[in-house]
Amino acid sequence: MFLSSIRTSMFCGGRSVSKGFQHNSRGPQLRQWLAKRGQSTITAEAGASSATAAAAVPSAATNRIVGRWLLGCSGLVVGAVVLGGVTRLTESGLSMVDWHLVREMKPPQSQAEWEAEFSKYQQFPEFKIMNHDMTLPEFKFIFYMEWGHRMWGRLVGLAYILPTMYFWKKGYFTRSMKGKVLGLCGFVFFQGLLGWYMVKSGLEEKPESHDIPRVSQYRLSAHLGSALLLYCASLWTGLTLLLPAHKMAETRHLMQLRRFAKGTGGLVFLTALSGAFVAGLDAGLVYNSFPKMGERWIPDDLLAFSPTLKNFFENPTTVQFDHRVLAISSLTAITGLYLFSRRSVLPRRAKVAISLLAAVAYGQVALGISTLLLYVPTPLAATHQSGSVALLSLAIWVLAELRKMPK
Repeated sequence: MFLSSIRTSMFCGGRSVSKGFQHNSRGPQLRQWLAKRGQSTITAEAGASSATAAAAVPSAATNRIVGRWLLGCSGLVVGAVVLGGVTRLTESGLSMVDWHLVREMKPPQSQAEWEAEFSKYQQFPEFKIMNHDMTLPEFKFIFYMEWGHRMWGRLVGLAYILPTMYFWKKGYFTRSMKGKVLGLCGFVFFQGLLGWYMVKSGLEEKPESHDIPRVSQYRLSAHLGSALLLYCASLWTGLTLLLPAHKMAETRHLMQLRRFAKGTGGLVFLTALSGAFVAGLDAGLVYNSFPKMGERWIPDDLLAFSPTLKNFFENPTTVQFDHRVLAISSLTAITGLYLFSRRSVLPRRAKVAISLLAAVAYGQVALGISTLLLYVPTPLAATHQSGSVALLSLAIWVLAELRKMPK
C-alpha cells in the first residue's frame, strides 16, 4: 500500500515536471516569434512610410509632368496674345463696356438682350464718333471677338490655378518651384485686372482730344508686356525642367556667347513690346514705304512733339521709326549670334535652336515689311504679331540650351 502510494506520487510528480519543462522550453520560442513578428511589422511600416515620402518628393517624372504643364500654359498665353492682337486689329476691344468675372461668361441670348447690350455700347465715344451707323449684326461680330478674348483669358487662369492646387497637394513642387508657380498665378490675376484697366481708357470721354477713341498706348503696352513676361517665365521654367543642361566646358568663348544670347533675347523682347505702341497709335499707317519713310531716311516730323521725350511714346512717326530701328537691330544681333556660334563647339540642340532663331528672324522682318507696304491687312498683321512671339520663343530656347549646369 505504501509502495503503491510512492509509485503514484512519483508518476504524478514526473508528469508535472515534464509539463513544466515543456512549458519552460516553449517560452523562449514564443518570445522569439513575437519579437520577429514585431520587427517585421516595424520594417513594413517603415518601408510604407518611406515609399510614401519618396512618392511625395519631386522626381524626374514629376518634373516632366510639371514642365509639360507649364509649356501647355505658355501655349495658351500665346493664344491670348494672338487673339488680343486680332481684337485690336478688328477694333473690337471696346465693344464690351463693363466687366464681370462670372456674369459676362454667358453672352446675350435673346433679341432683347442683344439690343440692351448694343444700347450700352451706343453711350460711349467709339460708337458716337466712329461707328454711329453700325448695325446690330456688325455689333455682334465685334462683341464676340472681345468676348472670345476675355473667355480665353479665363481659360488661361484656370489652366494655371487648378493644376497648381493639384500638384501642390501631391507634393510635385520643390520649395523654389512653389514660389515660382505662386508668382505665375499672381501674374495671371494681375494680367486680367490690367486688361480691364486698359479697356477703361478707351471708354472715357475726352472732349479736348480730336483723335479717334482708342485705348491708351501706355496701358496697351503694359498689358502686352505683362503677357509676354508671363509667357517667357512659363516657357523658361518648363524648358529647364524638360531639357537637361548640357555639360560644356566653361570657356571664355562660351561665356561671351551666353552674354551675346542674353542681350539678343532682351532686344527681341523690346522690339515686340515696341509693336504695342505701333498698334496703339496705328503707327503702321503713317509711312507705308521701305526702306525710306516717304522720301527721306529720317522724316521731318520725327521730333514734332514737345517735350522731345513725348515723341517716343505719342508721335506715330517716331514710334514707327523706333520699331524699324529695333527690328533691324534685332536682325543684326541674331545674325551676329549665328555667326559667332559657328566658332563654338556646341551640342546639336543648341545649334538647331540658333539656326531656327536666325531663319525665323529673317522671315519676321519680311512679314513686317509686307505688312507695312500693304497698309496693315488684318491677316498679315496678325501673322506678324504671331511671328514676334515665335521669335521670342526661340530666343528663350537658345538661352535654355546655353545655360550653365546647376551646381
